[in-house]
Amino acid sequence: MFQGETAITLDDKGRIAIPAAYRELVAKASANRLVVTYNPFEHGCLWITPQGAWEQLRDQVNALPKTKSAHRILQMKLVGAATHVEPDGNGRILLPASQRAATGIEKRAVLLGMGDRFELWGEQAHLAKIRETIGEDQITEDMAELKL
Repeated sequence: MFQGETAITLDDKGRIAIPAAYRELVAKASANRLVVTYNPFEHGCLWITPQGAWEQLRDQVNALPKTKSAHRILQMKLVGAATHVEPDGNGRILLPASQRAATGIEKRAVLLGMGDRFELWGEQAHLAKIRETIGEDQITEDMAELKL
């Protein structure tokens, strides 16, 4: 289970270092095999998912009927853009240049552990998202049942 927030710096080649606290978890969860793809719901964010969890998600997404536009967009952003990566000896992974450019992830970013995957946010996109508040009119029935 991945959780927590870590400031990350991309090197000149577009690599990030998986924080040391997560490296053993990544190795166990995925035999050091990760998949990087777009977050289909939020601009400025990539998903980094262990390969096993990724394969389950990929199969579910690919099973959606391709006759609906929203399904094709989801398939394009998740499956079509998916890149397999493995941390090197220093725990670094190379983020595809096209994904970095499309999301605006540059030198400084934020890595969030989101349970079964990581989210990698560009620093400014993360700051904007973290400053958002949830209004009363946005609270869903599921949220209302939480003991916050």
